Amino acid sequence: MLALDKPAGISVMGERHDTDLVRLAAALGEELFPVHRIDKVTSGLILFARELRFHGDLTRQFARRTVDKCYLALTRTRGLPVAGIIDLPLSVGRKNRVRIAANRADILAEPAGDALRWTVRSGAVFDHVRVYPSVTTFVRVWEGGEFTLLAATPVSGRRHQIRVHLAWIGHPIDGDPLFDRAATGRALLHSWRLALDVGGQRRRLEAPPGDDFWTPTAGLLPGPLTAELPVLVPWGGDIAPGAQEGCG
Repeated sequence: MLALDKPAGISVMGERHDTDLVRLAAALGEELFPVHRIDKVTSGLILFARELRFHGDLTRQFARRTVDKCYLALTRTRGLPVAGIIDLPLSVGRKNRVRIAANRADILAEPAGDALRWTVRSGAVFDHVRVYPSVTTFVRVWEGGEFTLLAATPVSGRRHQIRVHLAWIGHPIDGDPLFDRAATGRALLHSWRLALDVGGQRRRLEAPPGDDFWTPTAGLLPGPLTAELPVLVPWGGDIAPGAQEGCG
């Protein structure tokens, strides 16, 4: 297995891209087999099998949702609760765009313990398209200026899930070109942590965000915050409603 800390702006693989990690590795004489994917505009941890015989076991862990995942996301908004559960089904609309499988007016925000849960009004889920049940949980790590830093876990691993979920509840990821046509920099979404089973042991991987992730918050972040993130958001199963800790 090879774990890479991917910079934003380069794809993992795909015919639509001139350059990607798989092709770059091939040019250097190494064949890599992607275990999962993160978007081109997203930075952070991405896993590859270095031999095809190991690929199946790794991909099955993602398919069975036994891999713990945690992303860091910066929104240029305030007002999110300390913990949230976004339980909104996804569909694919025109031009292959991922969207919520309901009208925005039918989204409800209801208390769930100390957290807030976003769901779709009963009977309002689209019935004319294929629907993908999708859940993202998050905890609020920090607020400053006009920014909010979240630690988010995609309980279901759908394409663009975190990006679409946050945008549709009114808190898009800053710099996300899916929802900001004027975006010229990078989307402030980072694949921070992964934990999976390798050789009979649970392996925990972590890649701190680079300076380009923090640039928009210059002068706002308290000095020790970036270094203390592992303490502020300790490892531990799925993010639980009402608990401002745990990132699985």
